[in-house]
Amino acid sequence: MQVFLQGKLLGIEPFLHGTRGGFAALAGRCLYVSLLMEALPRVLLDRLGLAHELLGSCGGGQFLTVLPQESLDEANAFLVDATRRLSAFSCGELRLAWSSTENLGAWSDIRKRLDTGFRKWRGLNALEPAGLFEPFEDSADDAYYERLYLGLPGTAAAVWDPESEGMLKQEGEPHWLATHCAQMPGGWPAGVEELAARARGRKTWGVLRGDADQFQARLQKAETVEEFIQLSVFYKQFFLGEVQTLCGQPEFRDKTTVLYTGGDEFAIAGSWDALLPFAQAIERVFRRSSEELLKDFPGVEGKTLSMGIALAPAPETEPLAVYREAGRQMEAAKCLGRDSVAVFGKVLDWKQLSEAAELKDVMVRMVDRYHCSPQFLGELGAFYRETDRVLPAKNARRLLETQQRPWRLHRRLNRVLDGPERNREFEKARQTVLAAFLTRGQAQLKLKPSGRVALEWARMTEEAESA
Repeated sequence: MQVFLQGKLLGIEPFLHGTRGGFAALAGRCLYVSLLMEALPRVLLDRLGLAHELLGSCGGGQFLTVLPQESLDEANAFLVDATRRLSAFSCGELRLAWSSTENLGAWSDIRKRLDTGFRKWRGLNALEPAGLFEPFEDSADDAYYERLYLGLPGTAAAVWDPESEGMLKQEGEPHWLATHCAQMPGGWPAGVEELAARARGRKTWGVLRGDADQFQARLQKAETVEEFIQLSVFYKQFFLGEVQTLCGQPEFRDKTTVLYTGGDEFAIAGSWDALLPFAQAIERVFRRSSEELLKDFPGVEGKTLSMGIALAPAPETEPLAVYREAGRQMEAAKCLGRDSVAVFGKVLDWKQLSEAAELKDVMVRMVDRYHCSPQFLGELGAFYRETDRVLPAKNARRLLETQQRPWRLHRRLNRVLDGPERNREFEKARQTVLAAFLTRGQAQLKLKPSGRVALEWARMTEEAESA
């Protein structure tokens, strides 16, 4: 009799949020989690004397494998020991949950039995009751995770070893992980200070996080275990392969560092000016891939991406704070409509982001090519700060004042753009800027969200080197 055993690593976000060091410590914790979910299921099969081909899928914090019934007790004993060690090492933040059931019936029934098993036996409930309330030993400090990250690419090769620090021993072949990092001239991974220094305009850095929309709903619609594994492998390989490949492109190579790629998500850190183009590129590739490879799967679940971008507001900002803010921005994008990106305090769909990119290019060209004063971007910024405070019209006078606001923008554009020669191409760019900024409603005029994002994008691009 065959049984399915599914395992999950719980507490990943609290574990990452427990970072006490700098950027290398955060990146090292991300790498540690990725290595765990590659090494654990493989050593489990080795301990049971089974082939690695029985590992259906792994990564993204979970794994699924097939075992003979007679190996189940030994597998449970191994996982109990592993979760005890992980809990002690991470001060209770990381722990395993697992469930098993016979390979009987339709996959939908098998999946329901696995889900029921997770509800009955998970996390610390897998430990002996006598040890539940004993204090955990101090976990390894962030120096361990820093060494793990700074040791790339060598540390990408790891096997589970209970006697080694972190229960990982560096040996064997490297696991297939996205490990690209921007490098210093000496070959060391670049820190956030260097990433900020490489940005155009404002010298700052940020974090981009992305996640496939309704991923779990897509997996739950799988009708067979083969479909489940096919979907799991597709998402894992897409994010791993495409993120690694994109980061290696000339425009991103020296400006981006992979934090992690998972079963349905990814996170990168980088110079601020590389993050928005990277988001556009990965979304474009994902849309084309899902249209082709998921065309036989009905529904929209799992076929779109939402992302969030957070930028460090000051050089001394903790990397963990930027990472967490990027997560909040990503959740905002998902809550407000999915298939979108949250950046500069606004949520745009991908078409609006493309419009913002084009408008940004127009504004930058007006400064660089037509020698408009960069102050005109500040003038436009002052306009939208005023319109932010416009309330719905309560009387005819307020309505009239509100309706007149577009002409104030016209006057400002005329005033700040008097310098350049008035040729046809310049006038076309001017009209593009003017038309893109105003909504059509007359009761309450506001800048379009894409216009606001384009303006902030252009202002940061043209910011003085000394700023």
